Amino acid sequence: MTSNRGLKKLKWQLFLLSVFKIPMIGFVRPRLVEINDSTVKVKVKLNRRTKNHLKSMYFGALTVGADIAGGIYTFYYGDIKSVKLSFSFKDMKADFIKRAETDILFVCNDGVIINQMIENSIKTKERQNQKVTVTAFNEKQEVVALFELGVSLKVK
Repeated sequence: MTSNRGLKKLKWQLFLLSVFKIPMIGFVRPRLVEINDSTVKVKVKLNRRTKNHLKSMYFGALTVGADIAGGIYTFYYGDIKSVKLSFSFKDMKADFIKRAETDILFVCNDGVIINQMIENSIKTKERQNQKVTVTAFNEKQEVVALFELGVSLKVK
């Protein structure tokens, strides 16, 4: 697992991103729970901001959680490798399996893929594209959604 200092730094970067660059993230208020070389966990609380008219989590809030879980590795590895990255999502496929009626934990186990993309971009100086998966769990550890995100990045 990343050091406590590294986790605090990533939480601060996420906060700054949500305030200055992507206010939607700030509105949803996702919380980085854990990050290491292979796994990231992000939590989104079910509350007034994230609830829909059915009292379950709105799919936009679910997408923000998947976005952070799939994308935070660019900050993590960019910091480790001391490189600046141009990063975006090219596409997304989402399967909503059941209603998200509790706080949701988003888990991405594809840190190795992002690391390899960065290494390849350093070597080739070209944009790299790859799919990463994010799984959303409710408080009973049941899968509520599966996301496949097309990640596109290039080392500047």
